[in-house]
Amino acid sequence: MDLPANTERVSARTSTKINQRIAEEAAARVAWHAEHPDAIPRRLAQLDREWDIERTLEANAASLSLLGIGLGATVHRRFFVVPAVVTAFLLQHALQGWCPPLPIFRRLGVRTQGEIESERHALKALRGDYARLPAEGTRSAAVGRAAFEAARAREAAR
Repeated sequence: MDLPANTERVSARTSTKINQRIAEEAAARVAWHAEHPDAIPRRLAQLDREWDIERTLEANAASLSLLGIGLGATVHRRFFVVPAVVTAFLLQHALQGWCPPLPIFRRLGVRTQGEIESERHALKALRGDYARLPAEGTRSAAVGRAAFEAARAREAAR
């Protein structure tokens, strides 16, 4: 079985139209923030709290499983099939990047962690977080460490 790359599992199983809409909305937000740089810290804080598709699917699966267990224990045993089906779909998502609620959540605009991170890095670039790095052609392990430390320092400062 050929499994898709982790970074592409969801977008590969989402319609091109929805992927484009999600990307265009993020690009519009970044463009707006280019004209309103004072709002960048607030947007970065919002991105920190934004649920990605994985967290959304996990919460959905856990809720449905608990509901099925509760109904199975109190109403009728046939409801125990709900957690079995939900966990099978969750496994399918882990392997293939698709499960029945995925198209619904994607239409609602729930993004992958990679999509969220792309917006975050664009906003950080606008803010000048990466301006302190040496120019092209001067790459070295020391520059890599400096980049990593700059990113960590910015995260700690928030």
